[in-house]
Amino acid sequence: MAKIGYARVSSIGQNLARQEELLKHAGAEKIFMEKQSGAKIENRPELLKLLEYIREKDTIIITELDRLGRTEKDLTYIINTINRKGANLEILSLPSTQIKDPALNKLVNNLILEIYKYIAQQEREKIRERQKQGIALAKKQGKYKGRKKKYNKNSPQLVQAFKLLNQGYSIRKAAESTGMNYQTLRNYIKLYRK
Repeated sequence: MAKIGYARVSSIGQNLARQEELLKHAGAEKIFMEKQSGAKIENRPELLKLLEYIREKDTIIITELDRLGRTEKDLTYIINTINRKGANLEILSLPSTQIKDPALNKLVNNLILEIYKYIAQQEREKIRERQKQGIALAKKQGKYKGRKKKYNKNSPQLVQAFKLLNQGYSIRKAAESTGMNYQTLRNYIKLYRK
């Protein structure tokens, strides 16, 4: 029955000291810490180690819910993993998650977490929408060029892929034969092929 902390910041320039201090003050005996974006679980090795490490009746302590994840899907996966292992989640910014009665604590936790997951998902969608608007504006002003294309119509791989397609190869076979990604080749077909 251990108290385990998890601290995360999004970039190397940010400091984990504040979270670490709060987690220790809350009784965390072991703390998993990392400087990683919260966008993808698979890019967060310390979170994955934490989920592997926890045991029944352990308490996972975090300072805020967004330290765990930013999308409804990720938060659901992480929280379900914690629950499946029989551990508890304590969020320091939410005093109601520290209720002593285990059944009531779990009920209140679930209600709050569902609301927060929804808010996190909405925030993520707003960020994406603002990003799309920013790109559209930059394109309109001629400032946005987009990602540099990997191939042009004279690239040997693309020329070879088109030769194979003209010889009757399927897109998949032409992509495999030239070492190109299937979807990438499809995109170039739409772009260049008449």
